[in-house]
Amino acid sequence: MLASLSRAARRRLIQVSVALLVVCGLLIWWLVPFGKQTPSGHVTFSTGVPTGVYQRYGELLQQALARDLPDVSITLKNSEGSQQNLARLTSGEADFTIATADAVAQYQRDRKPGFERLRGCARLYDDYVQLVVRKGSAVRSVADLRGLRVGVGQEGSGVRLIADRVLAAGGLTPDVDIQPVSAGIDTMPALLEREQLDAFFWSGGLPTHAVQALSQRLPVRLVPLDATLVDNLHDVGESTRHYRSAVIPADAYTRAQDGQRVETLAVANLLVTTDAADPALVEGFTRTVIRSRDRIGSQVHPAQLVDLRTAVYTEPLTLHEGARRYYRSVKP
Repeated sequence: MLASLSRAARRRLIQVSVALLVVCGLLIWWLVPFGKQTPSGHVTFSTGVPTGVYQRYGELLQQALARDLPDVSITLKNSEGSQQNLARLTSGEADFTIATADAVAQYQRDRKPGFERLRGCARLYDDYVQLVVRKGSAVRSVADLRGLRVGVGQEGSGVRLIADRVLAAGGLTPDVDIQPVSAGIDTMPALLEREQLDAFFWSGGLPTHAVQALSQRLPVRLVPLDATLVDNLHDVGESTRHYRSAVIPADAYTRAQDGQRVETLAVANLLVTTDAADPALVEGFTRTVIRSRDRIGSQVHPAQLVDLRTAVYTEPLTLHEGARRYYRSVKP
């Protein structure tokens, strides 16, 4: 048949055939990710105490990651909080974690093992410092805690770091002027309920289920932490500059606040990994964190505040290359 065609027709047919081959080749190149690795393997995500926001957030994120990264198995590991989480990352016990910006900055300032290897994936939501007492307590300020039994968080927690600093900013020496009780949010509410504590500090997203549940069982209230405390903290400099003045909305804990807003201070939470993490895995992990915001936020309210516009700001950490790839891919 080709022989019966004119030379011009044969030339035209060859050109069309070549064009079709080029188009097919381009389609195959576009649809099949040659050389692009799909994340796989096993990772450990260090969370927090069983009843805290870190743990619940981690559980829901694990479910989202199972859908988005089916070849990656994820194990959650409870922890005392931010300080222990960072130590686990740098020791290789964990691959991803959540930690507050002040805890990260302090870890860097102390030049603890592996501090230079820490990298940021996303800024998540803010933790709000909550000082909880019985409703009839005489405590109206941090200074009123003198001589009392105060829950200050576990040794490896971000709560302990903040509690010690807030006490100092309020004019108290943590190990001298109060009776510090090392306990986490999983036990402090019950201790207050049994009158084995006079007050406790907590730093977490709003509302924290354990505090909310306590307020439904026992008349409690939140002690204001005014802007003077934040100013005093900023005077210290370095890692304390990550605190900012904030307000706990009146509806965060309806029974504990009697319709009143409460002054406090807040600090950002960061999703953290190390420079050893696979860029493709970090990119996928970060993508899921942003895309799952609404789904997770329907059950863990603080997650609603995860925002693509601010997630990129992981100070004091440098962005991991994988996270940077993701943010570049969605940049308007």
